[in-house]
Amino acid sequence: MDMNDSKDIAAPPAAVWAALLDADVLRQCVPGCSEMAGNPQDGFTATVTQKVGPVKATFKGEVALSDMQPPRSLTITGSGKGGAAGHASGGADVTLTEIPEGTRLEYKVNAKVGGKLAQLGSRIVDGFARKMADQFFENFRAVVEGVDGDDAPAPDAPEEVKKGWVKRLIGK
Repeated sequence: MDMNDSKDIAAPPAAVWAALLDADVLRQCVPGCSEMAGNPQDGFTATVTQKVGPVKATFKGEVALSDMQPPRSLTITGSGKGGAAGHASGGADVTLTEIPEGTRLEYKVNAKVGGKLAQLGSRIVDGFARKMADQFFENFRAVVEGVDGDDAPAPDAPEEVKKGWVKRLIGK
């Protein structure tokens, strides 16, 4: 399964880049993630629990970052094993482009599954993979901007209200 999309994030590319390399940010953004540890150089380990159709499993996996061109692009690859449920692997090519409103994050995602998950059929698995990717990047946008869904600031709110945690961290 392959998919492409983009998100506009109200933060400079340097802040978005820093968030992409932060294990705590990634843990908050991956749906169902209970643990995320590691660093960009050595990779990350993660524990994620998800339900796909009738199959619920806890996946333990590894995530690696490669082809890093700060603060413009990187490749995220990962794989995980969910015991009897099967296994999943995939990756995303992420590109950051500065725009007047902040940063446009474009992604191209591919995902593969095996075991019981693959037996569910491509419609269920493809829909689930698309939902997971969309949810991850929407969560990522919200974390970087410091917005929590219903708590979004008004468009004319003072700039300090709009600043997300990453912006506050780097003082921009």
